Amino acid sequence: MIGHMRERVVAACDGASKGNPGPAGWAWVVSDGDERTPARWEAGPLGRATNNVAELTALERLLTAVDPDVELEIRMDSQYAMKAVTTWLPGWKRNGWKTAAGKPVANQDLVVRIDELLGGRSVEFRYVPAHQVDGDPLNDFADRAASQAASVQEPAGSALGSPEPPPSSGTPAAGAPRGKAPRRTGGAASARSGGAASARTIKAKFPGRCLCGRSYAAGEKIAKNAQGWGHPECRTAEV
Repeated sequence: MIGHMRERVVAACDGASKGNPGPAGWAWVVSDGDERTPARWEAGPLGRATNNVAELTALERLLTAVDPDVELEIRMDSQYAMKAVTTWLPGWKRNGWKTAAGKPVANQDLVVRIDELLGGRSVEFRYVPAHQVDGDPLNDFADRAASQAASVQEPAGSALGSPEPPPSSGTPAAGAPRGKAPRRTGGAASARSGGAASARTIKAKFPGRCLCGRSYAAGEKIAKNAQGWGHPECRTAEV
């Protein structure tokens, strides 16, 4: 376990899925004193899994790796994973791990485990947008490590002497985000292969609000979910 290096630890975690579901991986990184440079990191494969499972697994592995007595700031680019443990979890617990619609909570085993790991410890979650030119370097490192773990299905990390993960293809200059549902405003409405109605994305005619709490703009890609329309990456998150 990462122990008392100092009173406060800044970390990041991320997950990736090539196809969602598809080959998936997770990663976490803990900074050194300047809160920008990775001091320790770990990544691992998940086989075939969804992006949401990968994101939650990354958080669970990070919380397991850091001493519970250490105050922790966790930087994440997953609205689903962050909302799941900070906003939706109390209601899920009150409802006996059922959603408001009475359905079992998705990925319940991981959410319950994370809830246990959060008990009695000081954790601040901070949302950082993914794939920005001048984005958060810790989250970017975790994103690249998770993406590589998903691609090669091999563990990596500082304890294994692994080299730094390669640059992500998700930066704005290099195309769409890897392992994430890209949020674009242009292009025609598209449908994923498989023909499932829930997988279809369209361009929003009007601005609105997703179940995750964030709004979306007219022209932005949205997908149908249990509560209506919202971000494609949130369609599996029922609350």
